[in-house]
Amino acid sequence: MIPRHVYTEEHDLFRDNVRKFMQREIQPHWEEWEAQGHISREAWHKAGETGLLCTHLPVEYGGSGVDFRYSSIVIEEQAYVFSSGPGFSLHSDIAAPYILHYGSEEQKQHWLPKLCTGEVITAIAMTEPGTGSDLAGVRTTAVADGDDYIINGSKTFITNGQMADLYIVVCKTDTSAGAKGVSLFLVEGTRAGFSRGKNLNKVGMKAQDTSELFFDNVRVPKENLLGQKNAGFIYLMQELAQERLSVAIGGVASARACYDETVKYVKERQAFGKPIAALQNTRFKLAELRTELDVTQCYVDRCLELHCEGKLSVDDAAAVKLWATEAQFRIIDACVQLHGGYGYMWEYPVARAWADSRVQRIYAGTSEIMKEIISRTI
Repeated sequence: MIPRHVYTEEHDLFRDNVRKFMQREIQPHWEEWEAQGHISREAWHKAGETGLLCTHLPVEYGGSGVDFRYSSIVIEEQAYVFSSGPGFSLHSDIAAPYILHYGSEEQKQHWLPKLCTGEVITAIAMTEPGTGSDLAGVRTTAVADGDDYIINGSKTFITNGQMADLYIVVCKTDTSAGAKGVSLFLVEGTRAGFSRGKNLNKVGMKAQDTSELFFDNVRVPKENLLGQKNAGFIYLMQELAQERLSVAIGGVASARACYDETVKYVKERQAFGKPIAALQNTRFKLAELRTELDVTQCYVDRCLELHCEGKLSVDDAAAVKLWATEAQFRIIDACVQLHGGYGYMWEYPVARAWADSRVQRIYAGTSEIMKEIISRTI
């Protein structure tokens, strides 16, 4: 693999700590967590204690005040141990920035330190049963009533949905205004009228709690409005670039983990009296995969640099998400093929990574939506 220059020596020291944490606290529990459909709260608390959560938040709010490359290291190292269960990135890199960038000082002081320690787990409730990637078409409403808003509606496919203590909920505050009538609200999981549906039975990501959410006349104070009324769609568009970059980072890291695992496997697996690594088809396929991995890694690293410089555009983020997740699935699918029948067995990491990877081309905006975003700039 070609050298990577996006990280400094300080980043490498942090990576060493993250890697040890993932190997010690995450990797050994995958079977247990898959069986129960979620990870433990203890793992969240330990991640907070180790400084893995919300690293980019300013020190005054409990973070480390470091750049996004530290977040990317957590994403990568989690992928390297084949663990899709912890929703750390959703919490740290997707939900927390909404509070940091659009919350009142009171909201930031109250919530962000708890997010950093793992005391409070977050989720962002965008998707609805009938809307998918169409965020302007959400039907969950928030109607002003005195000093409160009353929220009604439902959400689905919500990562961290079962375990979250705080939800950022996308609502319509003006049903006649389309995208210009969308607002964001902070909704505590203890609010009357709020309920979690079943933990959804997904094809992959078995240890990740993904839920339906229901809002039946949920009353929240007006202070729970996040940012300005009817500005929610703009906020979503501004923050989705980092979310899509995060998906791309995890995608190439997962593909690399599968490639490394496959190289080891083909050197050990015998066929026709010799390791299958000795077969020309195997060697040529690995050469193709290594090349695609290098190209994808360089692309993702460059977008990471641009993001740290504040220069990653919405269409650039869509493009890297499109390329990296499509490449991820191609590479992992080829790794499954090189494993033969064993690649289809759940106890082999590549099988779980293959199932996990399929959703990467769907969430945070489908590949088709990414193409639509990119095409608008052409």
